Amino acid sequence: MQRQSIQDIAKNTLSLEANSILALTSYIDNEFERIIGLIHQLKGRLVISGIGKSAIIGQKIVATLNSTGTPSIFMHAADAIHGDLGMIQEDDILLLISKSGESPEIKVLTTLIKNLGNPLIAMVGNINSSLAKESNYLINTTVSQEACPNNLAPTSSTTAQLAMGDAMAVCLMELKGFTANDFAKYHPGGALGKKLYLRVSDLSKMNKKPQVKEQSSLKEVIMEITNKRLGLTAVLNESESLTGVITDGDLRRMLEKSSDLELTLAKDIMSLDPKTIEADALAVDALAKMKKNNITQLLVIENGTYTGVIHLHDLIKEGLI
Repeated sequence: MQRQSIQDIAKNTLSLEANSILALTSYIDNEFERIIGLIHQLKGRLVISGIGKSAIIGQKIVATLNSTGTPSIFMHAADAIHGDLGMIQEDDILLLISKSGESPEIKVLTTLIKNLGNPLIAMVGNINSSLAKESNYLINTTVSQEACPNNLAPTSSTTAQLAMGDAMAVCLMELKGFTANDFAKYHPGGALGKKLYLRVSDLSKMNKKPQVKEQSSLKEVIMEITNKRLGLTAVLNESESLTGVITDGDLRRMLEKSSDLELTLAKDIMSLDPKTIEADALAVDALAKMKKNNITQLLVIENGTYTGVIHLHDLIKEGLI
């Protein structure tokens, strides 16, 4: 098969699936709005179930809903009819996902849920199916064609299910007023969570705190930068207020220009107006400031007082870059 043919197949697959998603907009109606309102007022959990590929999609939708503030659990349709049905509680709502709505396990599970009396939502690709007719609420995910060349393998249909699940999650987020801070509560691990909650002080407190006085000698400056190993030192006056900064680069430039090293003091070579950041600022804000100023360190300030240094390496170590 020629390379161009492979590219055409891939592009056609994506086009078919994209068109399937766009077609879903015609199914967003008052019924969909009622379903979102029902889930928003839910006192229990949204129990999502399916079989085959729809089950996998259901697991992803559960993960998305849980991470955005809607309590959800997954129950495999096959396991449900062999004991897992016991996980359903009185205040739960059921969402069954199926393309055909006629799978044997789905048909049995539909009857059992009806007997329990819990509200049943069907996300189905066949609105004339048993599942669609027996459910209390219907989300239509009908697609005109699978991307599979035989129009058999679930491709466009599972993409449509996934996209509709995302649409539900985003609607619920809006109704809940779900913020970035709320998101951080559910994502404390990994780079995503760290971007939302990790503070400058969380990193700077792990570093040493290089500092010299304005009257410190050149030797003292060099020793402080060398010992603290952060590539700079803050310069403080007699009142312990921050007045400047000396970096490795400042030292090199000074050595190129000055010959009277014995009399050189910290105040003679320090850079005024050092770049600083507040201790309670987000670490990602520190990264943005470093990028903007093309530097690798920032002095950290808390209530107007110098408290330490945050380095680019700290941010790399935390996976923020």
